[in-house]
Amino acid sequence: MIYKFIPILDTLRNYDKKNFKFDLIAALTVAVVALPQTMAYAMIAGVHPAYGLYSGIVLTIIASSFGSSNQLATGPTNAICLLIASYMIPFAGSSDFFANLFLLTFLVGAIQLTMGILRLGSLVNYVSHAVIVGFTAGAGIIIAMGQLNNLMGIKLPSGHLSSIGKVMACFESIDKLNYHAFGIGLFTIAVIIILKRINKNLPGALLSVIFSVVLVIVLDLEKYGVNVVGQIPQAIPPLSMPNFNLSAIGDLGTGAAVIAIIGLVEAVSISKAIASKTHQKIDPNQEFIGQGMANIGGSFFSSIAGSGSFTRSAITYQNGGRTKVTGILVGIIILIVLIFLAPFARYIPNASLAGVIMLVAYSMIDKRALAKVITTNRNDGIVLLVTMLTTIFAPHLEQAIYAGVAISIVLYLKDTGVAVVRNLEPVRGTDGRFVEQIGNGQDTSISILQLEGNLYFGSSADLDKKLSDSYSNSKVFLVRFKSVAIIDITALEVIESFINRALEEEKRVILSGVTPNILRMLNKMHIVDHVGKENIFMEDDEVFATSGKALDEASSFVRSVSYKTEKRSTQASY
Repeated sequence: MIYKFIPILDTLRNYDKKNFKFDLIAALTVAVVALPQTMAYAMIAGVHPAYGLYSGIVLTIIASSFGSSNQLATGPTNAICLLIASYMIPFAGSSDFFANLFLLTFLVGAIQLTMGILRLGSLVNYVSHAVIVGFTAGAGIIIAMGQLNNLMGIKLPSGHLSSIGKVMACFESIDKLNYHAFGIGLFTIAVIIILKRINKNLPGALLSVIFSVVLVIVLDLEKYGVNVVGQIPQAIPPLSMPNFNLSAIGDLGTGAAVIAIIGLVEAVSISKAIASKTHQKIDPNQEFIGQGMANIGGSFFSSIAGSGSFTRSAITYQNGGRTKVTGILVGIIILIVLIFLAPFARYIPNASLAGVIMLVAYSMIDKRALAKVITTNRNDGIVLLVTMLTTIFAPHLEQAIYAGVAISIVLYLKDTGVAVVRNLEPVRGTDGRFVEQIGNGQDTSISILQLEGNLYFGSSADLDKKLSDSYSNSKVFLVRFKSVAIIDITALEVIESFINRALEEEKRVILSGVTPNILRMLNKMHIVDHVGKENIFMEDDEVFATSGKALDEASSFVRSVSYKTEKRSTQASY
């Protein structure tokens, strides 16, 4: 049972040592990118870069231990840090700022853990494959756009800029292009591509960054304006205590809920996007628990709230990370660097990291999946494009997921707003069984109306119109429920109106293929009393058996009516 709740134990129990080489190489590459990235994100959150590194250690290790995905890299992210900065503004300059900051981290984790325990992970099932593909492609584009200035060695104006704004600023400052930095970036990209063609198992990203560090040191490229990562704090994550004050909890509760939900959407969306390539089965509930445990644990080790990182997760996948051990190793490597190798890591050029990230961004755009979604289904194609464009142009990344889910629901409701009502006529097969074919309208004594699909309030107007159009001079209406998947009271009221109209004109109504659930609803609406229990034919295991019985009853009724009519006519002639 413990293996179910702590997935890393199950991974270690069945760990194949052959995977260690791949996990280690991926972890080294991710750590190289995570060092400057986590520090930068901490600055976005309005705190010292060291807190980003602490989060990159603690959150990564805990989330990998308790989470579901093998490749998800957890830690500070752009969107989450922007939200942290916003919600911490009221506490800026106060003596308990950091205690409240860690309280925010704790509350985020507590909400996420609670949602996981309550098994609310099924909520992410409303994020369709088209949304994931579009979100992934859009994220790849904005990641590349966001690194263009680092690749070109161009200093951006102060203040927050969107990805589009960064690209525009780069082109406006093209005359300030730093050729040395640009050369380092292109060198990094070339090394990765060449090494991959020589042997796809070679750690191209890691080797290219190491080569770049050597060039920076040997050629003293810093004096030519090549920006490097810079000073890295030499310290381990210190213990901390959140401010468990009811007033502070009340002040931060709403913000924590927003960060928690957005963090879960990011983490699970990233996990599912990568799982679509690795074919791993993701358990959203366990991922909720993993994210919750990471943030709760991080709050006691000076960490800011975090989530799944698209960039670092994609690097994990692209560089061969196979198991959850990768995340554990990433945290350990960052810790080792903090303690022993910080003086050397400071020479990593930003342009080299930009080259690594740009290739990762390009690989995130799954061109085959894009073509498949767009050409297979029109609605899915619309959802994909809306999600991708929203990812690129919306001010906040999570808005793309919301937009994709919203447009998916709208298009689904649009399609399900159509009711299917088939006019059938009975034909006896050669073996005596009841078969069916589309009616030609010639036999008007018995009308067979087959209802199909989901009949609910959204399709009730269309159902009303089609039942009205199907009304005829038939003596008997046989209504089949065999193919009805879902029905609600609004749809039943439409059907009841049709039945009442027929009964008022002294026609007979027979209901066949009625399931126990539909029968309960018919009883509660007193429809059974109106048509008579003898005119209700329950669902039968044998295909069309219930309709055959209902048809025999309808035919018997028609013959009886015809006989009575002929008899009255004969008596009148005398």
